[in-house]
Amino acid sequence: MQELQPLIDQIPLRFDNISRIVLLGIAQGVFLGLVILLRGGSKNKALKTFAWLLLLQSVVILDNHLCYTGLMKHVLHLNDSTEPLVLLLFPLIYLFLYQLLERKPLLVKKHWIHFVPALIYAFTQIKYYLHPLSVKYNAYLGAYHANLKEAVVPTHITYEYHWVKDEFRWLVLASFLCYAFLSIRMILSRKRTTPLPSKKNLTNKYRFSRNVVFLMITALVLVFLVFLNHDDDAGDHYIGIFNTMVAFATSFVMLSESRFFENSWIADKYETLGHQQTKLSLSIVDKYIQEHSFFLSQDASLQKLAQSLQTTTNHVSKVINVEAGMNFNEYINSFRVNCAKERLLNPKFVHLTIEAIGNSVGFKSKTAFYSAFKKHTEQSPKQYVNQNKDL
Repeated sequence: MQELQPLIDQIPLRFDNISRIVLLGIAQGVFLGLVILLRGGSKNKALKTFAWLLLLQSVVILDNHLCYTGLMKHVLHLNDSTEPLVLLLFPLIYLFLYQLLERKPLLVKKHWIHFVPALIYAFTQIKYYLHPLSVKYNAYLGAYHANLKEAVVPTHITYEYHWVKDEFRWLVLASFLCYAFLSIRMILSRKRTTPLPSKKNLTNKYRFSRNVVFLMITALVLVFLVFLNHDDDAGDHYIGIFNTMVAFATSFVMLSESRFFENSWIADKYETLGHQQTKLSLSIVDKYIQEHSFFLSQDASLQKLAQSLQTTTNHVSKVINVEAGMNFNEYINSFRVNCAKERLLNPKFVHLTIEAIGNSVGFKSKTAFYSAFKKHTEQSPKQYVNQNKDL
């Protein structure tokens, strides 16, 4: 080690704008991963996988940053140690999309195959990991500082692992292609079998999945160009810059979807965004409920109505309370009662019992129907039929 140290000391350090941009992406990726792990909830397995993907990717890019800046000389024993992790990135992207779209958990007995290439590669490199520091020093010089003097390696050292190591780049590209294809196929399959949400939604899992695959393909093209134009790992800093762009784009999406930008978390009960207040009125709410028969659903709620109208629950509640003079339940029940009054006298519904008609207009029980009907008409459904059947 004493003979090797002067050689290690001659490795120059490089700190420039590229190294700073790459380091910024690493920090952002770690931050996002930890936030998602801590705030994602125990039931959201897809987000947990996404968090581990971000952390794993940050570790890989950190290796790239150490090599680019020359700081790797302080931890030479770790040189090339993250190569097996690279082969885990693309399976994790696919498995994240699988959990997100299929809503199914990952099972070892079913998904173990996706981790096999990385494990096999790591196994083939065990001898390299156990080799003396001089071997790793020479490996680092070969990729980044070919002009520097190499270290003397013990004569008994053999390099059988190189037959796999030399093809690592093509293994990465093959993994990229394979999982990009699997991801695209899964998204197209889900698109054919599941109705897509409205385009008015800011973000949904299908659109997010599509964007993830788009980034995969972009990364595939970038990696191919880097491999084509640079020997060994000399161009990996471009991949690091791309990682920074992805980390901040992900941050933007997360912030855009955050409740932080909703007025509801700081507003009083009926304080809403001024722009929305000028747009929403009771006539708009009435029109939407009637045109979409919103009240017929037994699961109709203030939250669902607000989501459909692209506003907040406080805002809708205020409009109904102020302009209609009733709360949401009374308001929805007024539509249901009016519809029930029509059906009770309509010959097309004569085969239904009074309770069945109540269920058909959105009431969950006979008691709820009778109570709401009497409140709005001051008589029971039966009394209403008897009074109006001959009219």
